[in-house]
Amino acid sequence: MNYPLHVSFKILAIARQLSVTDASGNLLAYAKQKAFKLKEAVTIFADAEQTRPLYTANAEKILDFSGRYNFADARTGHSLGSVKRQGMKSLWKAHYDIFDETHNANLTIREENAWIKVFDSLLGEVPVVGMFSGYLFHPAYLVQRADGTTIMRLEKQPAFLEGKFRIDKQAEMSQDEETRALLSLIMMILLERSRG
Repeated sequence: MNYPLHVSFKILAIARQLSVTDASGNLLAYAKQKAFKLKEAVTIFADAEQTRPLYTANAEKILDFSGRYNFADARTGHSLGSVKRQGMKSLWKAHYDIFDETHNANLTIREENAWIKVFDSLLGEVPVVGMFSGYLFHPAYLVQRADGTTIMRLEKQPAFLEGKFRIDKQAEMSQDEETRALLSLIMMILLERSRG
């Protein structure tokens, strides 16, 4: 992939829409999360018209605070792994474990600095002023291997009435590792949208 990757989603849309583009502006993925679903199910497409499904991400349970989302190839149904939010650990600082297709947790997503998220969320609740919180605070998240090596870094970017993020590659990784990390970041953005 041609890094950095750019992720954007519409904050005011009823059905959350998220797109991932590469450094050249080419669309890599498009996801539209259906509104008012008890059990999360997201399909990631290769196009904004939603005609070429690439991956699916399905929650194991209904309304689960520490939910696990299983990834699969949309064409073959082959399991690609999963991501699980660590509920209690994520109250203060976002923490997700990423599992491969054999259920081994070999990657994590962790928030760099929880205070930035807190200030961003608090300011976002203030009428009128909250519309500009996206310009002031920029939470960042690290995708790391078990040995502590950071392979990706996601950072919120300045934006008005939409969420924008930048994903930078920090280390070499296999294609499977890269796919799992990117799918996990997409799900994390959708799940953490209200927290900055």
